[in-house]
Amino acid sequence: MAPPIKSKKSKKVSKKKLKKKKLKNKNITSAPIDPSAIDSDWWDTFWLKNSSSPGIPSDEEEGFKYFFRISKKTFEYICSLVREDLISRPPSGLINIEGRLLSVEKQVAIALRRLASGESQVSVGASFGVGQSTVSQVTWRFIEALEERAKHHLKWPDSDRMQGIKCKFETLFGLPNCCGAIDATHIIMTLPAVETSDDWCDREKNYSMFLQGIVDHEMRFLDIVTGWPGGMTVPRLLKCSGFFKLCENGERLNGNSRNLFQGAEIREYIVGGVGYPLLPWLITPEVSEGISSSMSAFNARHEAARLLAVRSFMHLKGSWRILSKVMWRPDKRKLPSIILVCCLLHNIIIDCGDQLHPDVALSGHHDSGYGEQRCKQADPLGKITREKLAKHFQHNK
Repeated sequence: MAPPIKSKKSKKVSKKKLKKKKLKNKNITSAPIDPSAIDSDWWDTFWLKNSSSPGIPSDEEEGFKYFFRISKKTFEYICSLVREDLISRPPSGLINIEGRLLSVEKQVAIALRRLASGESQVSVGASFGVGQSTVSQVTWRFIEALEERAKHHLKWPDSDRMQGIKCKFETLFGLPNCCGAIDATHIIMTLPAVETSDDWCDREKNYSMFLQGIVDHEMRFLDIVTGWPGGMTVPRLLKCSGFFKLCENGERLNGNSRNLFQGAEIREYIVGGVGYPLLPWLITPEVSEGISSSMSAFNARHEAARLLAVRSFMHLKGSWRILSKVMWRPDKRKLPSIILVCCLLHNIIIDCGDQLHPDVALSGHHDSGYGEQRCKQADPLGKITREKLAKHFQHNK
């Protein structure tokens, strides 16, 4: 990409003058705003305008969840996270068609509706009584704010929390010392002709961006990587991730080993599908013919645990439909932030005790049309770990 062209008329400003200007701006106080000038009754107006559409729940509480994917309580929490950012940088033009200033709540609602529905900015704007440019501006400001303010909702667990996750995986699936499940999905988009390349064109001839995620027993994302072209293979995506580098350097999945049968030990690991390589810390199923009954038992438990990641992506892309629809010429530098914020919202729903409603999840696979390509890479230590797990099930019949 060519560097931006600098204006010849631009003048250099000394650091001293710039600092003085910033300090001066900080001392400016805005005049008090008349409460009647703020669009605070946005929900009543929105509900009256949109509740009569087919398929909308008649109950207001359920209707709120239908439009924004979250309860009113969780909505208020999200508003509290971004309030300072959305108030402190009020750009010109953030008004409705009646000329009233948009409240923080209405800004958050506009952004959530855009992400949840995946509808065009014009369509979302019409449902709120604002223009397309306002929807664009509000949504991006919200994304920037939540990306910064909600970081704590998506992070690798500390040792105490990880111990709880491992206990749950063993209780639910019989997998000792398992720390999560991994999967990947494509975010499909169209690109201008000048930006198209083989890197972004995936094996199904779509232009797409990859998203990889590791989830816990509650389908909460613990780690994600995105921004990489969909034309990559899954093993390559894994190796480009920070998670891979941390694991290879012994800085992740490095907790205590678990004692099994006859002195055998098993290290921490995650489970993944056949598209991933078999590694000492990433265990995939055995797919060769004529496997033992104990290995078959392992495969069944493994698949049940792995499906947590599959279901997480189905909920993510079903709840935040902007990720499941074909994006029209997105800015590839901004798209990773959109994807991350949708993952943060997914986790916030879980952390706040809201239910992930089955009816919003995608009915088919989250990567419909993409068959899983088998990776033949198999580390000897990974094979040993898998055999230990199979024997563990045999000893615990």
